Amino acid sequence: MSSMTDLVFLLLIFFIILSTMVSPYALPVDLPNSNNKSSEKQTVSLSIHADNIYSVGTKIINPANLEFELKQAMRVHKEKSLVLHVDKAVPTGQTVEVLDIAKRNKWKIVLATKPA
Repeated sequence: MSSMTDLVFLLLIFFIILSTMVSPYALPVDLPNSNNKSSEKQTVSLSIHADNIYSVGTKIINPANLEFELKQAMRVHKEKSLVLHVDKAVPTGQTVEVLDIAKRNKWKIVLATKPA
């Protein structure tokens, strides 16, 4: 009987360790609280306006060249992080595309919010 309990505990430990290794299919995003300022240094800023205008910093870009423009902007910065300013009217799909680009390139990303 004691060998059976040892086996059960070993299986339990195995599944606990295995469950911590499985990564969910979510994109890692730092969401700052709107009442506090983020401690993340702002390196590259991407804005998506309601009328589908994309801008990196102050430069307006073509959405088709988004990844290329972001890579060009990230070259100059040592810390690869992106601050994302998205209008409320922008469809979620466009935001997810930017999050996907950031994940592919292993950039940190912060979603900017308006203070309350």
